[in-house]
Amino acid sequence: MPSITEPAAALVKGFGITLKHLFSRKFTSQYPEKPHPIAPKFRGEHKLNKDGEGRVKCVACFLCETNCPAYAIRIKSAPAPDGWQDRERYPAEFEVDLLKCIFCGYCEEACPVDAIALTNKIPEVETSREAFILNKEKLLANADLPAATSAEKYLDDILKKWKG
Repeated sequence: MPSITEPAAALVKGFGITLKHLFSRKFTSQYPEKPHPIAPKFRGEHKLNKDGEGRVKCVACFLCETNCPAYAIRIKSAPAPDGWQDRERYPAEFEVDLLKCIFCGYCEEACPVDAIALTNKIPEVETSREAFILNKEKLLANADLPAATSAEKYLDDILKKWKG
């Protein structure tokens, strides 16, 4: 027959933890009015970057679509319009499904021309699944947002501060 002291000790320990949290200082966030500070390496909504002439930087190489482990990116390419001598193709359609995306950043790493990037923008709350699919226009609208700090750059900055 097991001793009564072990369960009693566990019960007292549990009550102690509860009492400790009961009398500790609480933190309440006033979220919509005062947003939380976002960590520099937070990965939020995607953006499509533009080149110096204001055109989409993407060359429709499909590396981001191929590299996406969640199959959240869909690209349909088309021949580049006349006057675009720097590329053969461009994305006629570019979609990112935020409900499938795991925000891993592999699309950023795979892109040879740095056309796609993740921003610090938190995806907004929506009521339909279609609203979570970012099409080319929505992605280009995010082009002016700053890109999230990559993990490599973030770690380099930490190491510089630590060493310096």
